[in-house]
Amino acid sequence: MTTSPSFAPAAKSTIRKISIRLVPFVALMFFINYLDRTAIGFAAPNGMNDDLALSAAQYGFASGVFFIGYILLEVPSNLALHRFGARIWLARIMITWGIVAVLFTWVQNFPQLVVLRFLLGVAEAGFFPGAILFLSMWVPAAYRGRILMLFYLAQPLTTVIGAPLAGLLIQQHGLFFGLEGWRFMFFGVGLPAIIVGILALVYLKDKPADAKWLNEEEKQWLTGALQAEEAAKSQGTGHVPARFAFRSGRVWVLSLIYFGFIYGLYALAFFLPTIIEGFQSQTGQTFGVVEKGLITAIPYLPAAVVMYLWSRDAGRRGLRTWHIAVPAAVGGVSIPLALFAGSPALTITVITITACAIFAALPNFWTLPTKFLTGAAAAAGVALINTVGNLGGFSAPYLTGALFDLTGGYRVPMFVVGFFMLLSAVLMVLLARTERDSVPDTAEADSPR
Repeated sequence: MTTSPSFAPAAKSTIRKISIRLVPFVALMFFINYLDRTAIGFAAPNGMNDDLALSAAQYGFASGVFFIGYILLEVPSNLALHRFGARIWLARIMITWGIVAVLFTWVQNFPQLVVLRFLLGVAEAGFFPGAILFLSMWVPAAYRGRILMLFYLAQPLTTVIGAPLAGLLIQQHGLFFGLEGWRFMFFGVGLPAIIVGILALVYLKDKPADAKWLNEEEKQWLTGALQAEEAAKSQGTGHVPARFAFRSGRVWVLSLIYFGFIYGLYALAFFLPTIIEGFQSQTGQTFGVVEKGLITAIPYLPAAVVMYLWSRDAGRRGLRTWHIAVPAAVGGVSIPLALFAGSPALTITVITITACAIFAALPNFWTLPTKFLTGAAAAAGVALINTVGNLGGFSAPYLTGALFDLTGGYRVPMFVVGFFMLLSAVLMVLLARTERDSVPDTAEADSPR
């Protein structure tokens, strides 16, 4: 990207202000989003499965059915965001899912749980790709990896903070109208989505020109840089329609790569609390609810640190293929190894390596689609990648639960997780080899090599 010398000083101050004023709020939205969709993982071993008489397969299906509704409306939701503006649409998504999340407080049986999980997916559809697209509309490509890393920190920190928080809420048994602790937890994590969604209507702005916290020089630099970037991506093609994304082989390969990451991520998110529950029988110890939450959080704090350092290295060197492929390979090998660990401590250590691998790759991965997609095609392409990838979100919990019921253990399910993550590593290498010459010149410094 070429920056006018007269506006060069504005670049640093503008990106700093975006990092301070915009990214933390969007990251907070993502924090609440991820906590609400994974809250079922904290509720399951702390009374929900017993109260609702759920088998492992039923729990896995209820966890995964969320992604059916999510997938069905993902692309339409992101196109609506492109049409109506990110501020209104992201706030609408958040308020809607908050209402549904609160309703989990009163679920009574398996069918009701399935319906609410499906509706939660419908309500959340479009939030994550919409947030990625929104940040991409505010940040030039040269700075995008750093900003997406700061945004993505919310995901591992959701478990670092959210797991102990969920444990504290679950301990409040009978505090709110006599509700069981797991029900009160659902209420406690659902209500903030409604509150923050309403605040988003006031706090977020659709474009840099509307940001009162940027001065005129910063607005001119940012608007000019983003317009020049969009023009370069569209050079020779004019308007790029949404259907371009559906015809792009690169988009589909990126979708399959993302599938592997999400499969590994949600296999951990939904079943790690249950695996930790099994540590009690191995060790003869009894863990309190908060202790279980703290143990669940252990893999994610190192993951947040590794993600920061790995993304910083990618920003300094320029994104390379190995910034994505190596973590995928490490995760693919490490997660089955957890099955052969001889102690809970060693098991958590291996799982921590897996979590570090997944989170090291994700923010770097999401810098790729917006390098070659623009306008409606960017909205459709980012949503399509997230849609196909989130098939892993449905497959991982359901297949993990079903294979556990079938085999009586986690050995086969975890080998399946490892296979999909290794497949992501292979596809990333193949994509880099076949597409290297087709990356637009404007993204050359950051293109995978």
